[in-house]
Amino acid sequence: MITGECFCGSIRYQVEGALRDARSCHCSRCRKAFSAQASAYALVEASEFRWLQGVELLTTYATQPGFGLQFCSRCGSTLCGIHNGVVHGITLGCLNEDPQIEIGYHIYVGSKAAWEVLPAGVITYAEGRPSTQ
Repeated sequence: MITGECFCGSIRYQVEGALRDARSCHCSRCRKAFSAQASAYALVEASEFRWLQGVELLTTYATQPGFGLQFCSRCGSTLCGIHNGVVHGITLGCLNEDPQIEIGYHIYVGSKAAWEVLPAGVITYAEGRPSTQ
């Protein structure tokens, strides 16, 4: 089991399964949404995700039809991504324990911030990950 929470601790959740498909997105939208050089995000099975407290404090921002981000209305921490109202993935920065997963690839590095330097040897894609991968 893995737990996570927002910066102020008002919202908490748990995941009872393994995270998968961890990635980092470097597009300008993710930089703004995560207040960082990139996002750090992994997919979860909706049936293995559960809010423990503070769900009434969640605010949802629709990023495109059917997709959105949920964040704490008190401290602003971006906690998860949703698809059709269901949790799709979580932000790795809000986890309390070691998730036993590493970032597998970096997407939209073609639009990364000019000041960011990626480590040598990481898997990168100028745009999104090709669907054949």
